[in-house]
Order: sequence, then C-alpha cells, then structure tokens
Amino acid sequence: MSDNESTSQPPKPEDQPEHLNIKYLADSSPAICRLEIEPHFSNLKPNEKLYAHYISRAAFLGTRVTMRQISPESETIYDLIVSQYKAVGGDWKKLGAEAGVSEEAVQLWLEYAACLLGNAGNYKSFGDLKFIPRISKEDLKKLASYTEETKALYNAIEEPLYSIVPDEQNLLGFPDAGHISAYYPDSPSITKSEIEAIQAFMIEKNLLPGNTRLKKVDNNVTIEYQLLKASASTCPQSVDEITEYTLPEGKTLEGRKLKIVYGDYSKEMRAISDNLDRAVEYAANDTQRNMLEEYRRSFCVGSLEAHKESQKYWVKDIGPKVEVNLGFIETYRDPAGVRGEWEGFVAMVNEERTKAFGELVKKAEVFIPRLPWGNDFEKDKFLKPDFTSLEVLTFAGSGIPAGINIPNYDDIRQTIGFKNVSLGNVLSAKAPNEKITFIQEKDLALYEKLRGPAFEVQVGLHELLGHGTGKLLSELTPGNYNFDISNPPINPLTKEKVTSWYKPGQTWGSVFGGVAASYEECRAECVAMYLGGDADILEIFGFGEHSDIKGEDVLYTEYLSMARAGLLALEQWDPKSKKWGQAHMQARFSILKCFLEVGDGFVKLTSTKPDHDDLAIDLDRNKIESHGKPAVGLYLQKLSIYKSIADVDAGTKLYAEMTAVGEEMAAYRDIVLRKKQPRKQFVEANTFLKEDGGVELKQYDATCEGLIQSYVERGI
Repeated sequence: MSDNESTSQPPKPEDQPEHLNIKYLADSSPAICRLEIEPHFSNLKPNEKLYAHYISRAAFLGTRVTMRQISPESETIYDLIVSQYKAVGGDWKKLGAEAGVSEEAVQLWLEYAACLLGNAGNYKSFGDLKFIPRISKEDLKKLASYTEETKALYNAIEEPLYSIVPDEQNLLGFPDAGHISAYYPDSPSITKSEIEAIQAFMIEKNLLPGNTRLKKVDNNVTIEYQLLKASASTCPQSVDEITEYTLPEGKTLEGRKLKIVYGDYSKEMRAISDNLDRAVEYAANDTQRNMLEEYRRSFCVGSLEAHKESQKYWVKDIGPKVEVNLGFIETYRDPAGVRGEWEGFVAMVNEERTKAFGELVKKAEVFIPRLPWGNDFEKDKFLKPDFTSLEVLTFAGSGIPAGINIPNYDDIRQTIGFKNVSLGNVLSAKAPNEKITFIQEKDLALYEKLRGPAFEVQVGLHELLGHGTGKLLSELTPGNYNFDISNPPINPLTKEKVTSWYKPGQTWGSVFGGVAASYEECRAECVAMYLGGDADILEIFGFGEHSDIKGEDVLYTEYLSMARAGLLALEQWDPKSKKWGQAHMQARFSILKCFLEVGDGFVKLTSTKPDHDDLAIDLDRNKIESHGKPAVGLYLQKLSIYKSIADVDAGTKLYAEMTAVGEEMAAYRDIVLRKKQPRKQFVEANTFLKEDGGVELKQYDATCEGLIQSYVERGI
C-alpha cells in the first residue's frame, strides 16, 4: 500500500471497542435538501430585505450558543471543519490528496460534517443520540494535520469525537444517570434531585430558567450553585438586584448558596443585539420596533421578562411580510424540561397556502366544541392566532420543524394568544431516492401520493387546535382563580369535582417537568388524529366532495402515517436506559400503542420472517371511525384533563404506561434500525450586503460541500 492510499473504513476494532453499535455511526449518504427561497425573497421590498438580513444574522450568530448547549466538544468540532475548509479554499479533494487520504475517506468526513452542522452538535437533534465519524482515526488525523491550527483542534477533540464508552454518555440526559448535558456545565456530580430542588426554589422566587444553565461548584469544603444567565452584560440589571440566595432551611440543599452569574455567551449575545439594533431601522411598524427593542434588552441584560414582552408584541404583529422569532425557545433538550435551546427563524409568507390556514382559524370555534373535554376545561375565549404558511429563509438551531406554535409562555398563551406557522418549503423538501418502509404493497401508491397533503392537515390541526386549546385551571394570584372555586368543574374522568389546579407561580412546564414537552406533543397529535377526518375540515384543505382527492383517503393516510411514525420511533428509544430521546417520536409511539390496544383487527403489525424483514402495518380503514377515533378520543381526554387540573401524578403515570416499550415492540427495534433512512439535512441560503446598500441572496448546492460552505460563509 503506497503512502497515497487510504485505509479509511468505518472505525475498526483497533479504533473502537468490540461492541461498537452501528447506531452510533453518522448517516451514510445523508439526505441533503435545499430550502428553496429565492422567489419569495425576491418579492420583498428593499427595506424588508434589510430587515430579514439583519435578523438572519442575529439568528445564525446564536449557532455557537446551541452547540455549547449540546456538548462540550461540539463547538471545537465545528471549528475544525471550518478551519479545514479555509485551509484549502473549500477544495476537499486537494485536502485529501495532499494528506494521502482517499476520496472515499474524505467523503466520509464530509458526511459527518454535514450531520454535525445539521444538528448543531454531535448529538442528534431528533433522538439525542451521539453520532461518530465513519472515517478512521488514522485518516482523519491525516486530514487534520494540514495546518498547525487544524492539528491542534483535532487533538483537542479526538477522544470525545470517537468515544462511545461508557454507553450512557451517548445520550443526552441527567448527569447522575451517566448521560451528557451541557445545560449543567462542568458539573458531573450534580444530581436530578439537586436540579429539581433548585428549580422549585426558583419558582418560589420567580426566577425564570429559560435562558440559564446551572453549574455546581464543589471545592471539597463547600458546595454552591451558579445560575448562568445568557447576556451580553456581565453585571446585574440594577444595583438592587439580588444575585445571591441562601437555600432555605428544612429543604434538601439547606444552607447552600445559589449565585446568579451574568454573561453566559456574552460575545454572542452582544453580536446578536447589535444586529437587532440595525434591524430596528427597517422595521415595518411600531409593533415590530417595540418587539426588537425587547429582544435586545433581553439579550443584553439577560432578562426573560423582556423576552416575554417581545413575545407579546410578536403575537400582535399580524400578517407581517417577514416573520421572525428568536430566543431560548424549546426545552426538549434539557432533561429537566425547563431550559430553552437557542433558536431563531426568518421567513416569508406564502399567501396562497396561508388561505387554508386562515379559514381553519376562522372556523376554529366551530371545531373546538368537538374536542372531548367540555367547556369547563376550555379557554373562556379562543384567541384567534395568526396562522401562516411560511417559506424559510433562515432557521438557526439544532433542527427545523414542519410547524411551530409559540410562544411557550403559558400566561401569554392563555391571555394574549399565540401564533401558528407551517413551514412550507420544509414540508415540500424531498430527499432523493427516499425509501418508504413498513407500508404494505397495496397501500404504497396511495401513501406516496397523499402523505404530503395528509401531513399538512395534521400539522395544521396539531399546531392550531392541539397546542392552541385547553384551559389550565389556575389560582392566578392568592385567592384569585380563573374558575369558580366555590363550585369547581366536574372531572369527566371521575365524575367528581376537581380538587387540584395550578398554584400561583406554577406553570405547565414547571409542574410536569421533563415529561411536559413530549406529553404536550402527544396531546396535540391526538387532536390532529381526532379531528383529522371531519369532512368540513378536510374541505378547507381542498379535499372531499369537490376534489379529485377523497377525504376518506386522506384520513386513511393520516392514520397510516401516524402508525408508521410510531413504529419508526423505536429508533429513538434506548433499550438499556429505557430512555426516549425525542419528544415527538415518543408521543407518536404512544399513539401507535393506542391503536394497537384497540384490538379487533384495527391495527396489526404483520411479519412472517424470524428477523421481521417483512414487517408491515396492517390498518383496517373501515374501523377508523368506529374503533380508532373513539380510542384516540379517550386517550386525548385523559391527557387534556390531567394537564388542565395539574394532576401530575396521574398524567405522568398514564404517559409512562403508554410510552413503555414491551418485549414484542422491543423485538421490532432491530429491523427499524436496519431499515432506517437518513434524516434530512437542510441547506439554507445566506444574505449579504451589497455595495449599493441592497441585499444579495446566495443559495448553495444540496450537497455536503454546499452545506459546509453555507456555514463557513456566515462567518460565525
């Protein structure tokens, strides 16, 4: 073998322990899709383009924040990729040739890099599972030795880059379970009980956790906790602010100190704020200007109260040409379910596709009474949201959803409202050569034809009537309730008056903790399944009596898609820790379980081979209305009532039972893993200022190289 030949293959036994599981390898031939945006961006006016440009910059500047929230090594791996690109001007073949590494090996590294960028870290955003390169250590070390800078970066992360031992560290979760969580940096000894005790104290003191990380400092003599707040400033907002607390007597952590420390991600927060400052000049109205000022205040001084104010303005900014939102939004990745991951998006409204969603909003009050919980457990007034179909220019974070329902602040949602968005160019993005698994041959043509339209109906109902409905029975302030405390509502599950509700300062997330995100996704998905066959709803989306597409076919595809999603969800379940890695997929598995428990041949998983290679879903379409919908309705009723009355014990018990993976389902996991398809990675456009003061849009090839180039040219 000559010096120019490569030894690269997936990591070999000499590189890795013998029990290396293929599940940890980065996707081979990842599905790269380009988010098409040029026609929609071109239709913007000059000021709108500048507004979009500066907020896009602000959103993307948070990428390093996201990486630091995922794992200690993610950002350094990113720096290695960028440094390699710059060293050879993006000529990866040159890098391989001069390093004596084959083109095949270089491609394996590019595929890993694409997965790293698409997930903003080395743990999957959809599953929380670590992934490692397929290229051998030997070949990657050669590629990383091109310059002193790349060599130093590689040496800093070689061990965590490839390590999959111990097995627990390959999942995100609580540190005391052996898992990884960068929300608790440099705190390997911090326990779940400590985290929960501090969270309870924070609720008592009205300290919002969304933009924080928690650090345990143990010097072998004393133990203290530092609450790290994301802010450009390293100082408190005012001289009167309390920045040190003594944890109360009689509690778990009695006498220990909790210190508020400002300046987490200070460099990034400052750059984000500067770009928002530039964007203010191009805002379309005072509502947008006020919104941007509150964003700036939040990121400058670390105030989540300011971020809440920004969201109030955002909800009131109806029908903007350029829709934006950013901040520490979703709490899926924090094992405690309270700390938000950085996320920011900029998108253009697709007016034609928005019409259907507008009609759904207009008629929402007709559909809501059909939900199985009654007026006492529904909001006193449905606050009609802005519901738009958007074409994404920028979505910064660890993954791009198909739809969004925000803000996640319960009090704003209950009293002011929320917005729904469906991301059109995400929904329509197709990966080449995608294989459809676990669908029977007789259903395949219909499934391929209608899964897109069916998913659009599902997303619309999930976001608007799933996340947008349901009342939280609450004592808003001492003695002030949002229901008649002298005559509480009758719980339809027990036929007795309710005896529990949210106390002052409590929120849905703080009460239900780590289970809240997945539980709520399940509730929203059940709403979509429950209402998804109603003829008047399908008519809004263009299916039914006046369409070539029959509503009953769309409904069948909805249920078939949900059953398949529930089966595919097994990929996101770890049999050793019994831990679910992704909120939506955990939810979908529980709905498949609901289908299967109906019995009477409604849904079956059929297989005749010992290795289940022919596993397929057999769903009786004639029993959806008679069997499927009633079962979903009962499950939905329980989920919603327990949420409404803050019955965390009954709610978590139900959800644990419905997401438990029994022996039969666990046996199917191997075939799900063997047949899994690479998850889509999206190549997003960049915008650049031109010499004449205008904005230029640049799109990139739907390749690993194009994805890497797009990140390098952002200069983050």
